[in-house]
Amino acid sequence: MALIKHGNNALSSVTAFPSAVPTGKPVLLSTVTASSSSSIEFTSEIDSTYDVYHFKIVNIHPATNDVNFQINFRDGGSNFDATKTTTFFQSLHTEVDGTGLSYSTPNDLAQSTGNQNLCEGLGGDADESFCGDVYLFNPSSTTFVKHFISTNQFYQQSNQSRNTFVAGYCNVTAAIDGVKFVMSSGNIEVGTIKMYGISA
Repeated sequence: MALIKHGNNALSSVTAFPSAVPTGKPVLLSTVTASSSSSIEFTSEIDSTYDVYHFKIVNIHPATNDVNFQINFRDGGSNFDATKTTTFFQSLHTEVDGTGLSYSTPNDLAQSTGNQNLCEGLGGDADESFCGDVYLFNPSSTTFVKHFISTNQFYQQSNQSRNTFVAGYCNVTAAIDGVKFVMSSGNIEVGTIKMYGISA
């Protein structure tokens, strides 16, 4: 039987094995669960500790019908109003087999401090909700703009499956230290958002 070696050394001479934990493993930092909440905000732990912050959004349900779920960023002050330039496109499939794929000009921003839509026309019926992922890159940089991307799936109020793709950058030199999620109208009735930190 052949002798198994580690790093070209006999097992008897091995004193330590490399770590089995991969680099870049997400670390759960915070969980917020909505209950008729006007917003979901993350205002701590977004700093230079991690290179990427991942927000996992699970079954966000609005209190009112036909609303937009939105995001905004805080750049050191007390307001969530970082200047953003963004893109927005989406695919759809209706329950009667209609389809579509389009860029959505009304949902993008050009040097705007307003909220960025992650979807449009989210349904408020009992079985309708929104799920998605947002990645914020290097938010503590004071050299580069702060990029973000989001991929989402939701039940649109006119019985459609919609997949939205949103991306952009916060065009500020200050660090981004807060992220806020809101509805365009009414409260977030239920839903959970988890924030993870990831080292590059």
